[in-house]
Amino acid sequence: MPTLPREQPEPSPVEPHKARRTAESFGVDAQRYDQARPGYPDALVARIVAGSPGPDVLDIGCGTGIAARQFQAAGCAVLGVEPDARMADFARARGLEVEVAAFEAWQPAGRMFDTVIAAQSWHWVDPVAGTAKAARVLRPGGRLAIFGHVYEPPAEVAEPFAAAFRRVAPDSPLSSQPARRPLDLYQEGYTKFADKIRETERFNDPEQWRFDWERSYTRDQWLDLLPTTGGLTQLRPDQLAEILDAVGDAIDSMGGRFTMNYTTLATTAMLVGTP
Repeated sequence: MPTLPREQPEPSPVEPHKARRTAESFGVDAQRYDQARPGYPDALVARIVAGSPGPDVLDIGCGTGIAARQFQAAGCAVLGVEPDARMADFARARGLEVEVAAFEAWQPAGRMFDTVIAAQSWHWVDPVAGTAKAARVLRPGGRLAIFGHVYEPPAEVAEPFAAAFRRVAPDSPLSSQPARRPLDLYQEGYTKFADKIRETERFNDPEQWRFDWERSYTRDQWLDLLPTTGGLTQLRPDQLAEILDAVGDAIDSMGGRFTMNYTTLATTAMLVGTP
């Protein structure tokens, strides 16, 4: 799994929420991030909305508002919380209300929500403090939904990326990771999210959801997405160019396009209580 997307623990697989520099690096090109990153399956959004007691949604780590706009389109009123002011400004320009703060430090000021979502952002949140805070801002019967994509490009794209990344950033903790990572590793991560939710004793037993889908990428589309991933946002321009050249050559050898197999995973639970 070489693309090092936002949902992957970076740079420490153990405590990614402490890697604030990486967590707040995605706003370096907010417009590219918003245009290149994929949205979420409509079936996922519909299922979350249908299982929530009302329309008020809090989006933790909302970024440029990719997920938030989907929930707005489904009839929800969304408030975003985002630590990167550049991402927040972009989201506001697209019609989203956003407050700039890390979720752990954010002040709800008595506000309550029917749904709390975290789209490819929960691993940047302290798992104990974040889950407890989500419980405090949810109305009785409210839903916490944590979800994100697993990117799995074909080996013909993954291997050249991994080799180029190791070559230009040998000291990065990510250089030691395999080119492709089994889906089971990501499912284990979402199982751990569920364990933390259980430990609060504030939620019903969490559910695990899975949505499989695919998307075709041209060479240019994939090279537009790659610089928005956490492993690349802090590289020098010459390092980034070398990686993109290697990946671009690989895609050219495949005819200029490839099909990406996506899996979107979710851990979700309802707050104990009657709405």
